[in-house]
Amino acid sequence: MPPPFDLSLYLVTDPAMTARRGLAETVAAAVAGGVTMVQLRDKTSPPAAVIEAGRALRARLAPLGIPLIVNDRIEVAQAIGADGIHVGPSDLAPAAARAALGPRALVGFSINAAGRLADFDAAAVDYVGLGPIFPTGTKADAAPALGEAAFAALRRRLPCPVVAIGGIDATNAARAIAAGADGVAVVSAICAAPDPRAAAHALRAAVDAARGSAGTPQ
Repeated sequence: MPPPFDLSLYLVTDPAMTARRGLAETVAAAVAGGVTMVQLRDKTSPPAAVIEAGRALRARLAPLGIPLIVNDRIEVAQAIGADGIHVGPSDLAPAAARAALGPRALVGFSINAAGRLADFDAAAVDYVGLGPIFPTGTKADAAPALGEAAFAALRRRLPCPVVAIGGIDATNAARAIAAGADGVAVVSAICAAPDPRAAAHALRAAVDAARGSAGTPQ
């Protein structure tokens, strides 16, 4: 069984956005600002380069108790001893990912429309990344934005924790929580921010405040 995890503020990295400052430095600043989970997402770099970057992140995050998740690339997750993996409908099946990484691995799964619920394996998935909730330009192939009402309807059909993703920043994070999200996942709102620590702090404050106004435990 995987250990407890906190989806409150989930950082998804982007190699282009973190190139100027450095991946490890960006992540360290974001964690100092309140990030609770980190996903290493790099679809194009050679495996050796991603493994090297992942090991450096793991060394920084493990002592802080911050889980490191790898997007899709199972060989990277295995090589760095990641805490888990995040996959989508066109990637490795969640059950196969769990079998490869072991019972204590966290397995996340992306859903972007009601039709994708057919791909959802509740027995193999620990959390769902649901979105985009708002319009986003981060992913060129992103699905149309769900909007808050559709997000809330889908969230009610999911029996596991859900992190909202897509177009989220400090100005609208509270709306994602109000729609039923257990936390928010961001890419550019932190990775492309002039000050990742300050950006993370503002996002975390918005999430915590939204939970408090809803009477939800933090």
